[in-house]
Amino acid sequence: MCGIAGIIEEGKNNRELMSQMLDAIAHRGPDDKSLFAHGDCILGHRRLSIIDLSTGNQPIFNEDKTIAVVYNGEIYNFKEVRKELEGKGHHFSTNSDTEILVHLYEEHGPNFVDKLNGIFAFAIYDLSEKVLMLGRDHFGVKPLHYYHKDGVFLFGSEQKSIILHPKYNIAVNYKALHYHLNLRYTQSNETLFAGIKRLPPAHYAVFKNNSLEVRPYWKLTPETNHTISENEAIESVNFHIKQAVKRQLISDVPIGVYLSGGLDSSTIVQKMHEIGVSQINTYTLGFNEPTDEFPDAERIAKAFNTNHHTHSLSMNPLGDLDKVIWHAEEPKINLLQGYKMSEFVRSQNIKVVLGGLGGDELFAGYDIHKFIYPFNTWHQNMPRWMQKLARIKSDILFKLQNSSRTLRFDEYRRGVQMLLSIGQIERFYLIIRNVWDFDEGFYKEIYAPEYCDVVLKERWQVVHEFKPFFDALEKGTNAVDTVLLTEFQTKMVNDYLLTNDRMSMANSVEERVPFLDKDLVEFGFSLPVQMKINHGTTKAIFRKAMEDKLPPKIITKKKWGFTVNSYLQFKKDLKAEIEKELTPEFIRQQSIFNYSYIRRILDYPAHPKLRWHYNYLWVVLGYAKWEKMFLKNNPSHKD
Repeated sequence: MCGIAGIIEEGKNNRELMSQMLDAIAHRGPDDKSLFAHGDCILGHRRLSIIDLSTGNQPIFNEDKTIAVVYNGEIYNFKEVRKELEGKGHHFSTNSDTEILVHLYEEHGPNFVDKLNGIFAFAIYDLSEKVLMLGRDHFGVKPLHYYHKDGVFLFGSEQKSIILHPKYNIAVNYKALHYHLNLRYTQSNETLFAGIKRLPPAHYAVFKNNSLEVRPYWKLTPETNHTISENEAIESVNFHIKQAVKRQLISDVPIGVYLSGGLDSSTIVQKMHEIGVSQINTYTLGFNEPTDEFPDAERIAKAFNTNHHTHSLSMNPLGDLDKVIWHAEEPKINLLQGYKMSEFVRSQNIKVVLGGLGGDELFAGYDIHKFIYPFNTWHQNMPRWMQKLARIKSDILFKLQNSSRTLRFDEYRRGVQMLLSIGQIERFYLIIRNVWDFDEGFYKEIYAPEYCDVVLKERWQVVHEFKPFFDALEKGTNAVDTVLLTEFQTKMVNDYLLTNDRMSMANSVEERVPFLDKDLVEFGFSLPVQMKINHGTTKAIFRKAMEDKLPPKIITKKKWGFTVNSYLQFKKDLKAEIEKELTPEFIRQQSIFNYSYIRRILDYPAHPKLRWHYNYLWVVLGYAKWEKMFLKNNPSHKD
C-alpha cells in the first residue's frame, strides 16, 4: 500500500516540487521514495512494502521501458493474470502485483481495468504516446484525486500533495461544505478544496493533449435471484466470504485483524482459522465507554486461539483532532477511533490488517434498514396528494418545534417527519440520516445571517445538485434494496472507506476489506431482501450461515458501531474545546456559522437526545481546524 502523485506541465522541471509532494504523504509509504520524469510528465511514489519486498520499488516498466506505472493497492488475482500474460509472451522482471498493470495496458489498452480484483489506484504513463491513464478500484477503497486547469494536470492519493503546486489557489468549495454539514461527509466526486475532484470508483481517466476524459469501466447492476433456496444461500455465503478472505491473505509481511467481537470481524477470524492460518493476530480497541466490546472480542479470540491484543484509551481523544483532520482532509466525526486503532497495530509491527467494513452494506445490518423495511409497500402505494399534505404538515411541525427551543425534542420531531415522508423514499432515507436541508428554516439556524442570504439565493441550485446523488432511491421498486445500493455507492465510499484509508495509512497500515471482494459483492446484492431482514432481524441469512461456526452470543449480538459516543465526549472535552476554539470573535470573522445556535447547544443541559447537535458541533469545530490548517497555514505542515 502506497501513495502516488503526478504532474503534467509543459516546459517545467518539477522534480523539487514532486519531492515535496511525496514528503507530504510520507506516511503512506515510509519504505521508499522515488520519482520518474519524462518530458512534461513527472510521476512520484511512496512505498509501503508488503509484496515483493526486494524488487517491488516503483515506477515499474514494461520490457522496453515505454510504459511506466505508479500504483497504490493490492491486486488479489495478480498471479492468475500474470500467468495469462506470460502465456501471451509478456516477460516480467519482478514478483510484484504492480507489474501486471503495464503488461495489461500493452495488451488491452485502457479497457483492462475490469480484469482486476483488488483495491487500487494507479497512474500509467505511455511515454511514446504521451498519454496518462488513471484508474480506481471497483468500490473506491483506495483514493485518487486530480486537478486540471490552465495547462496544469495534477493527481495524488491525497489532496495535500496537489495543493502544494504554486498554480493551485487554495479555496473552499462551499457547496461541498453544505453537503458535508448535512451528510457529515462530502458527496460524489467533490472535495472541500475548490477545483480538486475525486476519480469515481470503477472509473478510469485518460489525459492527452491537455484534455481529460473520465469513463466508467464497470457498474454494479444487481439482479435479484428469487429462486435461491435458504440452504443454497447459506452455502454460498460461507463460500464467498471464505474465498474473499483467502484472496486477501496474500502478503509477504504479517497480517492482523481488527476484531470488534461483532459478526463481521468474528467471521473473518473464523474463516482464517478454517483456511488454516497458523497464527491469527487480533486487535481490539476501547474508549472506556459502555459500548466497548472487549468481552465479545475475547470470546472469539479464545474460540479460535488467536494472538489477541487489547488497548483501552484513557485519554481524552480530542487531543489528536488536529492530526486526524490533517490526514483525512475533511472535518469528519469518526476519525479518532480508526487512527488510534491503526496506531496500536503499527506499534505491534503489523503493516496489514483485515477489517469488517462492508458486511452491513451487503446484508442489511444497520438499524436504518429495520426502519425502512416495514414501509416497503407503503412507499410504492402512497397517493401523491397524501404526500403533498404530509409535506405541509412536516413543515408546520418543524416551525413549531424549532420555535420552542427544546433541543432534546429534535429527535422526536425528525422521527415524525420521517413518517410523514412515507411514499418519498429519498426524503424518508435522508431524514433518517439526519439531513436537515429539507427544513428551509434551518438555514437561519446553521448559517450566519450574511452567509445565509448568499446561500438562500443559491438555495434551489444547491438542492438541485444535492438530489441527484440519491435519485436512485426514487427509481427502485424495493425500498431496502435501493437504500442498500445507494449507500454502497455514496456513504460507504465517501464516508466509511475514506475514513478507513486515511486513518490506517496515517500510521502506515494497509487495511483490507474482504466483504468488498467483487464476487462477494455481486452475490450479496443478488440475495432477496427477505433473506437479509426477517421478522425485524438484520443480516438474517448471514447470521444463519454462521450459527454453527460462531458462539451463540455473537450470532444474536446487537449491532454496535465502532464510534465515539458524542454525548459522552461532549461531557468529557468536546464542550471545552469548542468554547476555546469557536469563540464569538472567531465565528464572526469566519462569517459562515451562526454563533447564537452554537451557544444555544452549549448552554442546553447535556442530554443523550442531543446526539445530532453534538455531532454538528464536532463538524463545525473540525471545519475550523481544517480551515486554519489548510487555508491559513503551510498546508504541508501537520503539527
